[in-house]
Amino acid sequence: MDRLWSPWRLKYITGEAKKAACVFCDAAVSGAEPGPGEPAPDDLVVARGTFAYVILNLFPYNNGHLMVVPKRHVASLGAATDDELAEIMRLMRLAESALLEGFQPQGINVGINLGRAAGAGIADHLHVHLVPRWSGDSNFMSVIGETRVLPEALEATAARLRPVFERLMAEGSRLTRSSA
Repeated sequence: MDRLWSPWRLKYITGEAKKAACVFCDAAVSGAEPGPGEPAPDDLVVARGTFAYVILNLFPYNNGHLMVVPKRHVASLGAATDDELAEIMRLMRLAESALLEGFQPQGINVGINLGRAAGAGIADHLHVHLVPRWSGDSNFMSVIGETRVLPEALEATAARLRPVFERLMAEGSRLTRSSA
């Protein structure tokens, strides 16, 4: 009998992963302390802008599950500034390109959950999900077993995507700054 073991998910399922501090605010600055058995928050960051950054989801739905997050602690689109919103959109475009190159998905789900009732795990800090998808990636494990099988460790995903983001940002600086 094969066994799937993902102890890192237990903290999320039981609610132990929730810290008093905001994990997105922690990730916005370098050197934040990780939770027990977790990578440092900024170890999951794969690209940084002036007002926002791109981070791997600690509890991903699929390999390559990214989030674009404003650095400032805001809970809604209405609370974000025009500069923050513009950079979030530019980083989403960059994340799409990086995912297409790094993982060759057949599609990408992009979504924002505003508020706990809408499904936001962290309702107090705005974030946009980009989830790479492949035909047939929802199999019996997810549907019946309520278990996701992720073949790549977060550290490996970060190592795969960081150079792609760096190159894309260097090649297309127009993607990372406002055009006047």
